[in-house]
Amino acid sequence: MTTATENAANTGNKAMAVWLVLLAAAGTFSLTMGTRQTMGLFLSPLNTATGLGIGSISLAFAFGQLCWGLTQPFAGAMADKIGAGRVLLTGILLVATGTFITPMMTTTAGLIFSIGILSAGGAGMAGPAVLMATANRLIPAHQRGMATGIINAGGSFGQFLMAPLAGALMLSYGWGNAMQVLAVIVLLALPATFLLRGNSVQMNAASGIAPVSTLDAIRSALRNPSYLMLSAGFFVCGFHVAFLATHLPGVIASCDLPAQFGAWSLAMLGLFNIVGSVSMGWAVGRWRMKSLLSLLYTIRALAVLLFLMTPKTGTVMLIFAAIMGLTFLSTVPPTAGLVAKFFGPANMATLFGIVMLTHQVGGFLGVWLGGKVFDATGNYNLMWYIDIMLAAGAALLHLPIKEKKLRPAMA
Repeated sequence: MTTATENAANTGNKAMAVWLVLLAAAGTFSLTMGTRQTMGLFLSPLNTATGLGIGSISLAFAFGQLCWGLTQPFAGAMADKIGAGRVLLTGILLVATGTFITPMMTTTAGLIFSIGILSAGGAGMAGPAVLMATANRLIPAHQRGMATGIINAGGSFGQFLMAPLAGALMLSYGWGNAMQVLAVIVLLALPATFLLRGNSVQMNAASGIAPVSTLDAIRSALRNPSYLMLSAGFFVCGFHVAFLATHLPGVIASCDLPAQFGAWSLAMLGLFNIVGSVSMGWAVGRWRMKSLLSLLYTIRALAVLLFLMTPKTGTVMLIFAAIMGLTFLSTVPPTAGLVAKFFGPANMATLFGIVMLTHQVGGFLGVWLGGKVFDATGNYNLMWYIDIMLAAGAALLHLPIKEKKLRPAMA
């Protein structure tokens, strides 16, 4: 018969295990996402050093968006079968390698290889599909919404931390050395791979649940209209996020503002996304997730519209970055939550990975079109109008999603 002291100790051990999982997952996402989201700061120096043109370099960044998404369904399937730890280890090493060799690339093909394949592919392997599915596997069901928000906030904290760090390193040591220092910093995520080992096959075996094959799970998902609408909405999110992360420093430069506003605007995106992500992680247990997603896209559309109507000062840029930061990746907790709600946690890494792929197809278009529009017109105005239309469409698209009503939240 267990004593009250033993029960308290067991509860404490379980709580400590949950926090270790969250620290490992959020820390990994912080380092990989933080490094990726600073890449916009290097666009202009890369152009100066290589003379390839903003459009060509944007193509390399766009391939990175696409590869990050393409990697995630396969990384998720691998994590579901062979274990998350091995997949994360490979991903972290690829991010570090790709980032380190980027300053040595002098052609568009070379930049596509280093930024668009190695670094982005590695970040996809160590990205949200694997990390959030791992958290869903290792954390009790009633804590998963907040856990997803915390992990997502880790990526935002990485952006908040890495953007000004990268800016300072560039001023002190040059852009090439700065990028290589960031590559070494990514390796700090390696110990997390041990804490996040294991796979969903083991989880099913332990719980007595009959396994569902990856192909059967994908077929079931692709026949679900709500899953398809969710994926289409996430495409819009990718378009917005990738365009901002890559081209916001260029938007600021085109307004003749000091370069430091570029780094600090990216930092503001990350800082306020911490607030948005944690708040959304709390909210998914209290309101219907499809309604939260519609609200987020509506806020984005209104924020861009107001931005177009205001004078472009440094203060306006920082406020705009803060507002967009609140919605930047706070779409991830309710999107991941809906995937888990539709299909359960067993194949979530694969199915959420497919949703992330649609996100990154949108990201590819956002980055590539941003560069093409700027080359053709000398400004980004057309992109902002496209942003508004897509956000309004996504807000409407989530309303027909079939989601069970929530029970009243416990106080």
